[in-house]
Amino acid sequence: MAAVALTILLVIFLGLLVRIAYNTLSCYWLTPRRIKKIMEKQGVRGPKPRFLIGNILDMASLVSKSTSQDMHTIDHDIVGRLLPHYLAWSKIYGKRFIYWNGIEPRMCLTETELIKELLSKYSTISGKSWLQQQGSKHFIGRGLLMANGDDWYHQRHIVAPAFMGDKLKSYAGYMVECTKEMLHSLQTEMDSGQDEFEIGEYMTRLTADIISRTEFDSSYEKGKQIFRLLTLLQKQCAQASKHLCVPGSRFFPSKYNREIKSLKMEVERLLMEIIQSRKDCVEIGRNNSYGNDLLGMLLNEMQKKRGNGFSFNLQLIMDECKTFFFAGHETTALLLTWTVMLLASNPSWQEKVRAEVKQVCNGETPSVDHLSKLTMLNMVINESLRLYPPATVLPRMAFEDIKLGDLHIPKGLSVWIPVLAIHHSKELWGKDANEFNPERFASKSFTPGRFIPFAAGPRNCIGQSFAIMEAKIILAMLISRFSFTISPSYRHAPVIVLTIKPKYGVQVCLKPIDPGN
Repeated sequence: MAAVALTILLVIFLGLLVRIAYNTLSCYWLTPRRIKKIMEKQGVRGPKPRFLIGNILDMASLVSKSTSQDMHTIDHDIVGRLLPHYLAWSKIYGKRFIYWNGIEPRMCLTETELIKELLSKYSTISGKSWLQQQGSKHFIGRGLLMANGDDWYHQRHIVAPAFMGDKLKSYAGYMVECTKEMLHSLQTEMDSGQDEFEIGEYMTRLTADIISRTEFDSSYEKGKQIFRLLTLLQKQCAQASKHLCVPGSRFFPSKYNREIKSLKMEVERLLMEIIQSRKDCVEIGRNNSYGNDLLGMLLNEMQKKRGNGFSFNLQLIMDECKTFFFAGHETTALLLTWTVMLLASNPSWQEKVRAEVKQVCNGETPSVDHLSKLTMLNMVINESLRLYPPATVLPRMAFEDIKLGDLHIPKGLSVWIPVLAIHHSKELWGKDANEFNPERFASKSFTPGRFIPFAAGPRNCIGQSFAIMEAKIILAMLISRFSFTISPSYRHAPVIVLTIKPKYGVQVCLKPIDPGN
């Protein structure tokens, strides 16, 4: 009997080994080669990939060369600097080409009609690839940004009410109060003799404060340690593709893996303290609910134990918290920083926006009712998002075979939408595509698919309205209180660390506005 049992166990073990070996071979070799052949038959080709690492080294070399030197002037022609591989390969292979991010084949797509079709028609059968999920799992986990299929659908419906209607409007008070504190801090430092400020630092702290209060109903001071750790995690995860090429590399006890897991554990420990405190208050009867903030909504949903096979557990709550911590302050802080840079270097537009804010708000603090009337400020924000979109690329993997225009997209192919290149395309925006010209947004009708800072379709950015409302309130209050010019010490050097950032920050010189003017 023992021999029979041992034989059965051996057969099972060998079967598992064969299955693992086949799945690994399929993932790292068979599927990518099948996709390559299908696309080549349709005339879609690209640079030759290297074994396991694809074109990662080629891209890294091109980006290293293009960003090794700072730009001599404030020049918005930054596609060649940030996406040099796109420019190089599109010249050789045309608008459609395939490049390899490690073992993952990605097809570049810049045709606006096909982009619109992909984002609107195929939102449920396209999403984030395994490589993307693995690269960010220690950073934001399987929160809404990285979820797919039914999980994404359920998470979207749980979180959506936090960013709609009266709930969205209720955040305006937080935004105003936090901005007043920042403006007071700036004024205090100016009174002590300082006139130059790295505005990005202030915008990062401000948006972090706002999302902390929105998400946890607590101040930035309570969440700043989490923000610091998430910033470190972001820098580590930006290098993830280099560490996922070798099969099983994510399980190696390497220095990279140890550091990133240690950071993740510390972030989640701090989050769990906040969550447990909230749960304890309900259990001992101090509070009747988990709260009206985002965390409270998530905890209430977990208590409902949603059906349909969707499990909403504490790990997912922490992943959602991390996702909105990152997305809720990082992208808006960068939008504000780049917009201040643009207004500081374009004084005529700064004056136009200031005059509009004065006319609409009439000296009052901006309210939700004022925001829709700030059309010129809205145009400036859109132009800032066009020139410096938070995300340079928008990837979507096909989970089923799909038909996209004249193209057959096989299951497993990632479609790579180079947002930055599309936003700077002279073919789509005219000869002045690389110039700051908010007037182009005076008309609300333009080709769908050419302006996609928040993606589009059902899977667009859920916090889009929150971010725009926040940006309008902060900029309107800032521009009413101070005028600003670019400091001589400012060095224009956009770089990518998941998002587009100013390498050395944005230094501006502030001057108080006379209330009588």
